[in-house]
Amino acid sequence: MADRAKRQAHRSLSRRPRVRHNVTAAIGADICGGRFPPGTALPRESDLCETYDVSRTVIRESLKVLETKGLVRGRPRVGTLVSDRSEWNVLDAQILEWMGPDVFSAELLGSILEARRTVEPAAAFLAAARATTQEIADLERACDEMHAAQGDLEAFTAADTRFHETLLRASHNKVFHQLSSIIHAALSHALHASNSASPRREEALGVHRELVDALRLRDGARAEACSRSILDLAARDLSGLMNRTGGT
Repeated sequence: MADRAKRQAHRSLSRRPRVRHNVTAAIGADICGGRFPPGTALPRESDLCETYDVSRTVIRESLKVLETKGLVRGRPRVGTLVSDRSEWNVLDAQILEWMGPDVFSAELLGSILEARRTVEPAAAFLAAARATTQEIADLERACDEMHAAQGDLEAFTAADTRFHETLLRASHNKVFHQLSSIIHAALSHALHASNSASPRREEALGVHRELVDALRLRDGARAEACSRSILDLAARDLSGLMNRTGGT
């Protein structure tokens, strides 16, 4: 009997992370989807246990995870409050997933584009002087993959994302290098949106190749200009997408 109890306890513990993950995702999606609006208090723990059919321990662990993402904050004698959207970590891959259609809001996509306009041209300029031969080859390979995937939005976006992350790393600026991993999810969503809206992906691909040529020739000014042109095309395509979908 003792051995059986131990095996059952072990199975219970092995399932627990998955249960917590699922409940965390469910509560997170409900917050991002508006079931629990910003500024309001979440239901009591006992009510959350009943709603999501899990133990109080799982609920508490899930709320801790959501608090690290900025979605909620605990208040003594008040409970758990849903944070204002400005406090959400919108670079978090899970939050972007939970936001669903809201991830394509003009405000969020515009903010990502503004950040890219600040960072990427500078990274391109630095990469012209610092990129290794291998990094330039990796950028060219990403262009080749984009060309081969023009009819496949998901594959095209994946290659496009690799291109821009490689460019940030090729600047050999430690902050830009860190950003390449931090903004991965947001960059991927933004590129997916602009690529889906682009009527002529060949146009953007051509400018990407020009940027690689500029790096190969160690022409910083031209590389920076190409980066700005890529971002101008993205802004045009996103604007068209917002006009067609009525995004705000």
